[in-house]
Amino acid sequence: MLLQQQGSRVEVARPQVFSGRMEDVSAFINVAHIYIRMKMSEEAATTQVAWVLSYMQGGVAEAWKDNLMDELAKEESEVKSVEQLFTKIQNDFGETSEEERKIEQLWTIEQEGRTCDEYVQEFKKVARGSGYERRPLIKEFKRGLSGVIRRKLAEAEEPPTTIGEWQERTVGLDRNQRQSRAEERMLGRNATCPGENAQPRGGFGGGSYGGKGGQITW
Repeated sequence: MLLQQQGSRVEVARPQVFSGRMEDVSAFINVAHIYIRMKMSEEAATTQVAWVLSYMQGGVAEAWKDNLMDELAKEESEVKSVEQLFTKIQNDFGETSEEERKIEQLWTIEQEGRTCDEYVQEFKKVARGSGYERRPLIKEFKRGLSGVIRRKLAEAEEPPTTIGEWQERTVGLDRNQRQSRAEERMLGRNATCPGENAQPRGGFGGGSYGGKGGQITW
């Protein structure tokens, strides 16, 4: 009651235009809620809802508002009050739960240019708290792996069967491949760049300067 009496005499901030950005949800709802309590508490529920929707402009919020207004016009929406509208905005635009966020990350994580060791560590971090385990977890791990590594392990005589085995053998195979490639590059450089101590063709032992049998003739 005190807030309502004071609301008619004080200036109250209006909400910023809301375009659907997740990081703006709480601020938008809080400011709109305070304004309605201070300035519009006696207005009809439909008026309060329409006022809030008028600040939803641009981005994904524009289409969301249009769909809701269509549902309201057809009396097909569950939104009957501004409080229900705030709840719907929070649910549709607000931050998802930790588990949902982890699952989304698990669905999109890829090895790409990283080593298998780096990929495994990142995968473990994302998988923790996702609720995934056993076969579903192995499936997501394999999906993000490099195709070459994945095929080699799947076609192995005894392929891994647990997520721990997949991660351990993935890292070991990747390290062996990297070491093998490094050794091949080193051998290639040695073949094309002989050491400084190698004898040049036609040296003293081959009769240079017109000599024979290593003897120098003048």
